[in-house]
Amino acid sequence: MSAEPQTMLERAVCVYCASSCAAHPEYREAAFRMGEVLAGRGITLIYGGGSRGSMGALADGALSKGGRVVGILPRFMADLEWGHQGLSELKLVEDMRTRKHLMLTGAQAAIALPGGCGTLEELLEAITLKRLGLFLGPIILVNTRGFFHPLLDLLSHAVGEHFMDERHSLMWQVVAQPEDVPDAIERASAWAPEFRSFAAV
Repeated sequence: MSAEPQTMLERAVCVYCASSCAAHPEYREAAFRMGEVLAGRGITLIYGGGSRGSMGALADGALSKGGRVVGILPRFMADLEWGHQGLSELKLVEDMRTRKHLMLTGAQAAIALPGGCGTLEELLEAITLKRLGLFLGPIILVNTRGFFHPLLDLLSHAVGEHFMDERHSLMWQVVAQPEDVPDAIERASAWAPEFRSFAAV
C-alpha cells in the first residue's frame, strides 16, 4: 500500500466534537488548541456550527487566530439558538444527515475529538465511507485523556474476528495532542477507490 504523504495546501478539514459543557475541562482546552493549530496552518475548519462545549471552544480557538470557520447547523438547532454567532460562515441545513454529508464532502481530512454518540456516529460513518472508497482523506483521532482507547480496542477486536481486514487499521491515525494533527495528516497513507476490493472480508 502506498504511503505517499498528503498535501496540506489549500486544505479544509472537518472536525467532529461534542457540545457538552459537563465533560472534563481538558476536552474543551484541547478543542480550543485544535482550532488554534488549524488556523495557524491556514486550514479552513468545517464543523457542526455549535457554540457550546468542545464545539464552541474549537471555533473560538480558530477565530482567535484569524482562522476561517464554517459551521453547518440543522435549522432546528438554530431555532433553539445553539449556533455560534461569530463564524466566518454558517450554513443552515434541513437535517442531521445533510449536515454530516456537507461536513465531510467539503473536507480533505476528518478529525475526531472526544464526544458522545453523535461524534462517534460521525467518526464511524467516515471510517465506513473510507472502507468503501467513497471518502479518501486522512482520519485523525485526537486521543485526549485516552478517550478513544476503548473504541480502538473494539476496532482491533473487529479486525481480529475478521469483520474487517487488517489493512483497514491503516484508515485512521491516532495522536495524543492537537498539535500533532497536521503532521499526522501529512504522514497518512494514501487511500484509493480501488481499495474497496478488500472492503468485504
